[in-house]
Amino acid sequence: MSLRHGRPYLAIPGPSVMPDRVLAAMHRPAPNIYAGELVETVASLVPDLQAVARTGGKVAMYISNGHGAWEAALANTLRRGDKVLVLATGRFAIGWGEVAAALGAEVEVMDFGNSAPADPARLEDRLRADAGGEIRAVLCTHADTASTVLNDIPALRAAIDAAGHPALFMVDCIASLACDRFEMDAWGVDLMVAASQKGLMTPPGLGFVFFGPRAEAARARAEMASIYWDWRPRTEPEMFYQYFGGTAPTHHIFALRAALTMIHEEGMDAVFARHARLARAVWAACDAWSAAGSLRLNVSDPAHRSHAVTSVALQSPHGTALRDWLEREAGVTLGIGLGMAPPGDPAWHGFFRIAHMGHVNAHMVLGALGTIEAGLCALGLDHGRGALEAAATALVD
Repeated sequence: MSLRHGRPYLAIPGPSVMPDRVLAAMHRPAPNIYAGELVETVASLVPDLQAVARTGGKVAMYISNGHGAWEAALANTLRRGDKVLVLATGRFAIGWGEVAAALGAEVEVMDFGNSAPADPARLEDRLRADAGGEIRAVLCTHADTASTVLNDIPALRAAIDAAGHPALFMVDCIASLACDRFEMDAWGVDLMVAASQKGLMTPPGLGFVFFGPRAEAARARAEMASIYWDWRPRTEPEMFYQYFGGTAPTHHIFALRAALTMIHEEGMDAVFARHARLARAVWAACDAWSAAGSLRLNVSDPAHRSHAVTSVALQSPHGTALRDWLEREAGVTLGIGLGMAPPGDPAWHGFFRIAHMGHVNAHMVLGALGTIEAGLCALGLDHGRGALEAAATALVD
């Protein structure tokens, strides 16, 4: 007998759980794409997206996933042969660097591993050594979706400034936006990329590039942007269709409008606080489980963990076995251990991820943790006791 029948719970780091209000906003006929409500709704998205990112800069919207936002960011700021420095703390920073290389940039990777943040001192030293200013951009993730490492963005900005280096500072907030506190302008970020399917609680299909004056100035010398990826008509459109380079993604727009309304009704500070508290509950449960057996959190220092998603390790192949049991028997889907071991390495089966991003509350997190404990018991995996009590205590502390 399976206990999965009922409403499933998708505890993966995107697509995240979609609120009923978002789903309801999409459940309607297609609108007029030339005038009226759709045009007015798109205009309303821009200031609300800026408020989430904490920026007065511009935002270009694309019909794409996060990979499309990566490409748009690079294509509008670089020329072929330009050098970029990638601060890798997991699979997704490396992936952004791979896109840059495919576009013709020269890519240098500073790899900090999968369990620790980028070191500002190492960054400063590398930029001081680049006396000729060959490095045009520094790329990093705020929270890497695979490793779940959270980088200290203000400290990295301070390192760039201390070196006196002119490189653009470009940050991937695809996993973290509207989950982990992020202050684009206050933290000195020149460009930020995001996507719709995580903290913004909207189906996959919208990518965003937020950019400030220095990144906008770089567009004048950039040569990689095609007509479609060029952000200029998307941020200063003469006609409505230019916002999206063609037909607008009508139902995604209505979904995003509903999601942004929910975010601002709650308030950004409250959104950040809720994600922080729910994350602490997950970590408390994992700490309790780790008292016996092989389970451990991938990132040891809580200050370096994302509040959106948590990467967990078990002895291989128990991570995959646990995920399979939870989906098959309990209706809970956890994230795979993406990028935590080389392709083909059996160690890959020793990792999983618990997402706690977007439309998530206490009973959802506690329910997921309870089913994980049931899975550990069902599979006979050694683990410490008291995880749910620890999580409950973390929620009310």
